[in-house]
Amino acid sequence: MTTIDVRDLTKEFGPRRAVDHLTFGVRPGRVTGFLGPNGAGKSTTMRLVLGLDRPTSGTATIGGEAYATAREPLRRVGALLDAHAAHGSRTGRDHLRILATSNRVPTRRVDEVLEETGLATAARRRVRTYSLGMRQRLGIAAALLGDPPVIMLDEPSNGLDPQGIIWIRGLLRQLADEGRTVLVSSHLMNETASFADQLVVLGRGRLLADLPMREFIDARVQPRVRVRTGDDTALRHTLARHGFAVERAGDGAWTVRDARVDDIGRLVSQAGVPILELASEEGTLEEAYLDLTASEAEYTTQPQEA
Repeated sequence: MTTIDVRDLTKEFGPRRAVDHLTFGVRPGRVTGFLGPNGAGKSTTMRLVLGLDRPTSGTATIGGEAYATAREPLRRVGALLDAHAAHGSRTGRDHLRILATSNRVPTRRVDEVLEETGLATAARRRVRTYSLGMRQRLGIAAALLGDPPVIMLDEPSNGLDPQGIIWIRGLLRQLADEGRTVLVSSHLMNETASFADQLVVLGRGRLLADLPMREFIDARVQPRVRVRTGDDTALRHTLARHGFAVERAGDGAWTVRDARVDDIGRLVSQAGVPILELASEEGTLEEAYLDLTASEAEYTTQPQEA
């Protein structure tokens, strides 16, 4: 089983500690979202896992071994950390051919991944003519080239158009369903919520959370119920008698916080309150993430006064 194991990992740059005694694991068969504010240590951690930086202490292994010891690294791990890594004077196809040759990957894989990432028609264009979204696709093609069991992507949706974002969601799901270990760093909460099974969240280089996504949200955001009624007064009085406070939702509906839809439905039904809408409102990943990391952001702005 090919896993990413980070154990007591620390990285210091002079007096600054970018990664602080970090321990977590990334398992096969699921997409793990890697989250944290700017400066949280996500990119540094990924570089440490890939042997691009040396840790001050601790270990980061893939399948029990350091990535730097792999003889054919593209067959072991596919990674995209920098969409601008490809030489601008080379064609997209030549970039991939050089990678394939140096890692003993059959050249037929070059055309396969170009097709898979939607770059087949641009394969003979020089990389410097590529848009950011095309460079992202080329980086993903390089990550897939060796058909590796582990995939690590840093902000893969950056620069992609809506069609490309939908494509990357499906690709990540497919890779996980094939039993691969998939780690994806992102700042886009709605996007991460669309593909992640597990979340690893950092703040100032420390581990803040390592949970399945739904558990992470439910642990930090109170459940809510949305209600619309033909008798606002009766609704408020009924719920107040049972200790529930209601708030206007802005469109004529009411929000009942820290409540379950079954409980609210039973109470208003017994009281004979006419109900036009009754729905559970699940917390979002963005709400849970901001609640957890509010005090962990290294770079923040103050809200502007009107």
